[in-house]
Amino acid sequence: MTADIPLNDRLDDDDYPAYTMGRAAEMLGTTPAFLRAIGEARLITPLRSEGGHRRYSRYQLRIAARARELVDRGTPIEAACRIVILEDQLEEAQRINAEYRRRAGHEATDSSVPGSG
Repeated sequence: MTADIPLNDRLDDDDYPAYTMGRAAEMLGTTPAFLRAIGEARLITPLRSEGGHRRYSRYQLRIAARARELVDRGTPIEAACRIVILEDQLEEAQRINAEYRRRAGHEATDSSVPGSG
């Protein structure tokens, strides 16, 4: 499957599961147990390799890093995961809202041009 996707595309893909659990934990300065815990809390769902090993994407590592920040400040892991999920949903809603506004502004500009209606 991955052999069909050019290497540069995989390296640029935020969702490509490039990191093993050990490497992900090392990069985050945490333990594999932390990654398993946030997986159990359904914050992130790593892809499984053919051998059943967890693989993480850069996007998932950013999410995990945010959860770790909250846990390091004393937030219980379940609450930290919920906060990160809500932050992520809010960011996506704001992105969609900005896109709607951009389109609405573009349509308003188009309709005010003589001969465009």
